Amino acid sequence: MPISKEEKQKFIDQFGKDSKDTGSPEVQVAILTHRIRELTEHVKEHKKDHHTRRGLVQLVSKRKKMLKYLVRSNAESYLKLIKELSIRG
Repeated sequence: MPISKEEKQKFIDQFGKDSKDTGSPEVQVAILTHRIRELTEHVKEHKKDHHTRRGLVQLVSKRKKMLKYLVRSNAESYLKLIKELSIRG
């Protein structure tokens, strides 16, 4: 299920620098985290849906790469982001 415009705008307002900042890594990680959580629930319910599982693995990989970039470029922002999104247990 794609993310709605309202949900995406909520993440942009919360993590972006302004209301049109969709490209910053913080916003992208927040949106990816939302999609990952939705797909995780779907995969738990539909255990044989391997196509969705593959997409989920790709999203997790993309988020991991973005987080690696963020920790290199702005560690302070990285720590704030993982705390707010409650990822990296």
